[in-house]
Amino acid sequence: MDTASTRSSRDETLGVIGTGAMGEPMVRRLLAAGRSTVISSRSARPALVEAGATWAGTPRELAERAATVLSMLPDLPELEAALEGPDGLLAGLGGERELLVLIGSTSSPTGVRELAARLADATGGRARVVDSPVSGGVDGAEAGSLSIMLGGDPADAARAATMLAPCGRAVHLGPLGAGEVAKACNQLVVAATISALGEATVLAERSGLDLEALWTLLGGGYAGSNLLESRRDRLVRGDDSPSGIARYLVKDLGFAADVAEATGTDPALLPTLRAFFDEIVERGYGDRDMSVTRRAIAER
Repeated sequence: MDTASTRSSRDETLGVIGTGAMGEPMVRRLLAAGRSTVISSRSARPALVEAGATWAGTPRELAERAATVLSMLPDLPELEAALEGPDGLLAGLGGERELLVLIGSTSSPTGVRELAARLADATGGRARVVDSPVSGGVDGAEAGSLSIMLGGDPADAARAATMLAPCGRAVHLGPLGAGEVAKACNQLVVAATISALGEATVLAERSGLDLEALWTLLGGGYAGSNLLESRRDRLVRGDDSPSGIARYLVKDLGFAADVAEATGTDPALLPTLRAFFDEIVERGYGDRDMSVTRRAIAER
């Protein structure tokens, strides 16, 4: 049985599973803030261990050491694989241990609610879920300025906000699934904006405009946005080397379409955006940065 000191240590520790492009800088922010952090991933992360993280060889060990676990895995299937089996997260819930799972991926709101119900049934309510998708990209993760969208029980969401505070601003938006609905809305705006920026860049270039001067000027007006600020140089140079991967927006826009259907909404932009990003993938540019919209427009 866990001792009181062990329970206290576990309660104050955040586990992170998935230390890729977003997970790694988030872990670094947590460590810099003094948060006890345990990590687990498919491959070793010696640099993070050197920075102060504790390594867990399996998800089970992660759950044994941390009462709250943030999943920065790509989507729900990867998380479900990490939950199940003799080395899975749920196997670490010996005795009376509880586990709060924070889902940081962009996922289906319905899928999140279904997973939460299955976990509650399987553990007698000892495993709970908060959806906590993030926006701000790698730059925001490195700066600790992410927008973190929380959905779930108010007390669990408050716990999530406290644990994730070093990574950005966490806001509770409603019941379970609300964070994923917010992220779908966010991604709809992102897809529309980067498509408009790519198209406008081609129009300006073919009209002989100085692209650097154009976007510096327009960035100070209504066309300005965080996305323009982060992608301006890429758009000017035509640099769409991998960063914010374009094909991820195909999945995200699909979730937005699910929300539209569930709410009886007949969207105007969403079908066009889905078709455009499907086209980008079909052109073989799915693994390029989302600023590949410039290239795709120029080639049409």
